[in-house]
Amino acid sequence: MVNALTIDVEDYYNVFARDRLAWDGPPTDAVVRNTSRLLEILDGRGVKATFFVLGEVAETFAGLVADIAAAGHEVGLHGLRHHQVFRRSPEQFRQDLTEARKRIEDAAGAGVRGHRAPAFSIREETRWALEILAEEGLEYDSSVVPFSGKRYGWQGFAPGIQRMELPGGLSIVEAPIATIRLCGVSLPACGGGYLRRFPKWFTLWAMRRIQRVRPAVVYVHPYELDLAPPPAEFQQHLAVAVPAIRRFHAVQLRGRRTVEAKLEAMLDGFRFAPLADVIRSAPPE
Repeated sequence: MVNALTIDVEDYYNVFARDRLAWDGPPTDAVVRNTSRLLEILDGRGVKATFFVLGEVAETFAGLVADIAAAGHEVGLHGLRHHQVFRRSPEQFRQDLTEARKRIEDAAGAGVRGHRAPAFSIREETRWALEILAEEGLEYDSSVVPFSGKRYGWQGFAPGIQRMELPGGLSIVEAPIATIRLCGVSLPACGGGYLRRFPKWFTLWAMRRIQRVRPAVVYVHPYELDLAPPPAEFQQHLAVAVPAIRRFHAVQLRGRRTVEAKLEAMLDGFRFAPLADVIRSAPPE
């Protein structure tokens, strides 16, 4: 079974600040440092992946996007800025998509086919975004997490890669994030915060279990490998934030020291390819 490895290329400090601290600064060079480290890890193993890039990252660090494409990885869309879809109107979403696509394609020197919404924010009430993606010519989306969560998730969504029929005769392929069933409950696994928090044995066990029936769509953020202290400007904003925001930041730091070893174990133990290639090799259900 060939699985999909996907990287959401966003700057942690910029994303965190924009959503919760009203800090509207540009992406920091941490996104370049951390993404470059991921490129090194993948290159050392001959693994290709899909990099979903924020438009503002492409605007600030076009050379990084060019490096990703030159290394043979697939480049996809991750929105213009890290705005959740349910915080945007359909018109704003379409405009963001158009601007981000131009910046990313200009930087990559190639067209893009796939999309992932910031914070997996395509859920049942924002399914209209899938129609816009199809109208704009995107071939697939990978934003749905088939579980019931507080910040994201689409309860009852089938876990496999599937073609969704949309109004107006349009369709799009949806490639949901990897989940497993435990005690009758759907649980995300093998990526992001779940990669950080769950022990390595559980992650590898979950990968094997998912592979019994379908490819796993795995994701990671470059900042999850970052052990450097936050920039001074971010720390100043954090110092005056409400306790809930400081707790959120503390949670985001947990388990980062374990991510690189877990990721390498996954790369050594399983086969991975860009998401577009996995969709082609495993026809949608």
